[in-house]
Amino acid sequence: MRALNYLELEDAVRGGMVTATRQQRKALSTTDVEVVETPWRAGNPVQSLGTLFAGEGYFTDVDLAHCNLVGPGSVAVARHARREDIPLILHAHVTKEDFAQSFRGSSRVAPALEPYLRWFYSQADLVLCPSEYTKGVLESYPVDAPIRQISNGVDVESMQGYEQFREETRARFDLDGMVVYAVGEVFERKGLTMFCELAKDTDYDFAWFGPYDEGPQAGTATRHWVNNPPENVTFTGFMEDKRAAFGAGDVYLFPAKVENQGIAVLEAMACGKPVVLRDIDVFREFFTDGEDCLMCSTFEEFREALERLADDPDLRQRLGENARETAESHSLDRIGDELADVYDALLDGNVERAASGDAVEG
Repeated sequence: MRALNYLELEDAVRGGMVTATRQQRKALSTTDVEVVETPWRAGNPVQSLGTLFAGEGYFTDVDLAHCNLVGPGSVAVARHARREDIPLILHAHVTKEDFAQSFRGSSRVAPALEPYLRWFYSQADLVLCPSEYTKGVLESYPVDAPIRQISNGVDVESMQGYEQFREETRARFDLDGMVVYAVGEVFERKGLTMFCELAKDTDYDFAWFGPYDEGPQAGTATRHWVNNPPENVTFTGFMEDKRAAFGAGDVYLFPAKVENQGIAVLEAMACGKPVVLRDIDVFREFFTDGEDCLMCSTFEEFREALERLADDPDLRQRLGENARETAESHSLDRIGDELADVYDALLDGNVERAASGDAVEG
């Protein structure tokens, strides 16, 4: 089978959808699926005009199309798939809920995004999403297409060797003691204000490893905290190797307000780190408070959780060991098998089996 797995503007966009897409491709590399990364016959839409005018076609030949973003390139692929009767999967990494509080003006734009997303996702033969929480969000729009949950997974192999970065990274950013950390883009939906307010109220070193915007597109909270951080908070900016972040940090703190799953949480768990999460539906779906994480709802609960972890090394170790087991249950081998079986079911014309979760057994 030759399948398109497409993320438009892949070199320009940032965040979890890039990681998720690349993990899909890596997962599929262990299957019989031949993955094609661009829909354009000549590699990009402009150069492909030449092949179109030469009578060679505009789109590359595939048996199935799988798109991971919602922009004009993906719309073009979706229309082509409809015309040519190619099975179409649209992956819902974007909802109006997780779009809000990400950059300047995003919360005002988010409500207007819903009708577009409803239309876009409804074109699919099957919509994939990373959590049952996200599935419920899409059904509430409502999206008029079958929807199937498949975990984004975690690339455990990519985290190997994180320990070797510990001393160098801690020295580079002047980190000491129990380091409370987060990984990923810096914006308010990820719990930025809670992160910084907790730092102000404690004595631990806090570090947020990841890029942030400083220009006019940056959100108000991002501009405020990056330019006026508490004394014990370090914003590192982009990290060339994510393993440096997970090696340097001790407790992963992620008070995100909305998530579709949280790949960085799984990466922290793969490294055996104790994690402290906001108590929201999507985290309760995958994780268990007191077993592989601590979940909190209020400022006081977050502060108490950090104090417990600082005072109890055995608790840190137990949560970290259980977290590693949780991460292993989201392995890319499993994700690859699920995706390949869904692809097969759609090629067979069996949308019901692809959407039901019975594709693996079929």
